[in-house]
Amino acid sequence: MPLHSVTQLSDCALLGLWHLQELAPELIEQLPYPERYAELQPVGRDTTRATQWLAGRVLAHALLRQLTTSAPPLLRNDANGRPFCEHLPELAVSLSHSGKWVAAIVATKGSLGIDIELVRPKAQKLASRFLSEAEQADAGDETTKYSLYWSAKETLYKLHSRRGLVFKEQIKLDPFRLREAGVLTGHLLLENSRSQHQIHYTCPVAGYVLTYCHEMLNVAS
Repeated sequence: MPLHSVTQLSDCALLGLWHLQELAPELIEQLPYPERYAELQPVGRDTTRATQWLAGRVLAHALLRQLTTSAPPLLRNDANGRPFCEHLPELAVSLSHSGKWVAAIVATKGSLGIDIELVRPKAQKLASRFLSEAEQADAGDETTKYSLYWSAKETLYKLHSRRGLVFKEQIKLDPFRLREAGVLTGHLLLENSRSQHQIHYTCPVAGYVLTYCHEMLNVAS
């Protein structure tokens, strides 16, 4: 089973990585309620994205089994696309996938977000769409840094869990020095509130960056 790693973030939160090698039928067999998940699987996705979707739920259930002795919940998505545990609303789940890697973070309380990204030139080419001028200047010519900026903004977007945020204007990151692992400071700039958040980052495997945030208090709304 390609469960790559499980990291305990706190007494109530786990982070997992899955190296995707299976086909969709193999993943379906590893899920509780396989018939229900087959019905919930989004239509119109290509084979790769459909397999990533299933792998994310397999990984989430693997982590949930370590956090709770309750019967496995059915993972659904709310109106904003955030996964939630049907019948166990106190559990929080965030999922991400890129290439052959799937990441998940689950917690028994708090708010969270996670994102994994394959480092590639595309992020730098599209930087003007999602980075401010100051953020672009800080990224310079470092391809990894552009991917990390994008990933961190995705994590904050998931943490906030509301559609329509403008990444370039409403999600800002302070300048940082690129390391193997560290913490970024991010800001959510909303219509009636401002909030600051700490986003952890790492390079879990060669060619990928991972960011995540777990907060015990709900973010401002």
